[in-house]
Amino acid sequence: MNNSNSIQNFWQNFCTENPEINMDEPYEVWHFANNPETAKKLVHLVLSGKKKATASLMEHESDNGDGGIIGGYSIVTDFDKNPQCVIVTTEVRHLPFREVDAEFAFDEGEGDQTLEYWRKAHRKFFTECCLELGLKFDESMLICCKRFRKLFPTLASPIRRRHQTN
Repeated sequence: MNNSNSIQNFWQNFCTENPEINMDEPYEVWHFANNPETAKKLVHLVLSGKKKATASLMEHESDNGDGGIIGGYSIVTDFDKNPQCVIVTTEVRHLPFREVDAEFAFDEGEGDQTLEYWRKAHRKFFTECCLELGLKFDESMLICCKRFRKLFPTLASPIRRRHQTN
């Protein structure tokens, strides 16, 4: 769990708006992608409701809270670790890259939401991740496919209204 004040305040605001959630509930803090521009673009897709899934190489997984399990929470940040939203994981599947299906690609919300776009974009991204790890990407590598639901901010949330006026 990240202990920065902005993260803690964001979690507290989420729990205040959702009193059924215990403040001590474990959660992960992370951002999408490996660069600021893409991270911003992807979190905006979540905020708009278009992005409801994400995929990562199993070799690159670094879950250290409960966001990687069904029912686990995550605070998704921008690349600079500024909190943007709270999500809850609704599904986790581990399968080879070549077995990711069109429905999952659509739920990722990226590009034209086709499997062809997903494979092209993720083949490139996973190849870069493998290079960082000293590995060579191939389509038999296991992918962690997570579906999630955005919980906060909601349209009625004061935090959301503040973001919309910026």
